[in-house]
Amino acid sequence: MTGAIFGVAAFIWAGWAQERPPHGLIWHFILGTLGLGGAALAAVTVPAAVSNWGEPTAIVFGGAAFAWYTAVFWLEVAAMIVLVILATRRKRSDLIAPLILAVVGIHFIPLAWVFQQPVFAVAGIVLTAAAVTAARVPDRAAARSFWCGLPASAVLLAAGAVCAAAGLEAL
Repeated sequence: MTGAIFGVAAFIWAGWAQERPPHGLIWHFILGTLGLGGAALAAVTVPAAVSNWGEPTAIVFGGAAFAWYTAVFWLEVAAMIVLVILATRRKRSDLIAPLILAVVGIHFIPLAWVFQQPVFAVAGIVLTAAAVTAARVPDRAAARSFWCGLPASAVLLAAGAVCAAAGLEAL
């Protein structure tokens, strides 16, 4: 399931990075490759997730992990909505991608314990660092969404592939 979710997320971030990448076809090729990699990862893992839907997972409905996941998810959604509204009102829509990526990165850190997946913490730290960097770099050569989407899609693709390999091997 993690491979499927991260594959879709890698595809989405690679797409958002296409907003205004640096000049040169190489960036479109790299982002296209990352996007296709995310789509391929999702295509491989979604059928496995669906066919094993009834198997035990880290989340049991009504259990502690489920409660933590639900709380973290809704806190994340609320934070993103508030941050997007604030950025838009301050006419800083260029910061929307870094703000969203920061929230996504930060939320992976507690989820590492919820799902007992240390790779989530590593991904969360790298994504948060990428968000901070993207918010601080000048946006003349490329949109901040590019500086978020490029590392985000690569990190999510790599972490999703690691999780998918482990999960598919366990099946």
